Amino acid sequence: MSKYIEITEANMEEIVKSGVSLVDFWAPWCGPCRMISPVIDQLAEEYEGKANICKVNTEEQQNLTVKNQIRSVPTILFYKDGEVVDQIIGATSKVALEEKINKYL
Repeated sequence: MSKYIEITEANMEEIVKSGVSLVDFWAPWCGPCRMISPVIDQLAEEYEGKANICKVNTEEQQNLTVKNQIRSVPTILFYKDGEVVDQIIGATSKVALEEKINKYL
């Protein structure tokens, strides 16, 4: 079973620089974040080798949170070859996330 990639300041640039990446900015105290967490885990398994499915704990990675202008959680950014190409703010469905990932693959 594949697991999502935990993003930190040290590894973010390397991970998102090529291909498609979904990056979920979340917080431990956030109810909607906990609600979509199982979906992120499923996507990590289903898209293994096709797209990077990642999470950023905004409590632990405050510099990344500010750098990416995250003002509410969950915020999901979609990267293609190092550039932000799309975003979803708030909890959403697995289907909506899959549509966005597939759009950029």
